[in-house]
Amino acid sequence: QVQLVESGGGLVQPGGSQRLSCAASGLTFSMYAMTWYRQAPRKERELVAGISTAGGTTIFADSVKGRFTISRDNAKNTVYLQMNSLKPEDTAVYTCAAGPSPWAHPYYWGQGTQVAVSS
Repeated sequence: QVQLVESGGGLVQPGGSQRLSCAASGLTFSMYAMTWYRQAPRKERELVAGISTAGGTTIFADSVKGRFTISRDNAKNTVYLQMNSLKPEDTAVYTCAAGPSPWAHPYYWGQGTQVAVSS
């Protein structure tokens, strides 16, 4: 049974930083590209960042380029999303996912973690 469990969400002030983690189990982690999506209230879900199996390729939404980084530790079956210079519009439920490439529709999804950026 594949499980993707996100952690690290919460309330942060504008301009602050937060790191999300996603721990994977039940799959050969190193064989899957990993992605982070987010969905804000009354908005469609959007791809935030993605990373290839070995970490050599990363992609980002234009809205987070230069502020967010994605990384992975295949030895720990974990993917991270480092979020800096957070803005209120970054408020959303962030969900990690596993799939065949950073650009393809994922096969597996986590449950999500809430990030709220507010003063």
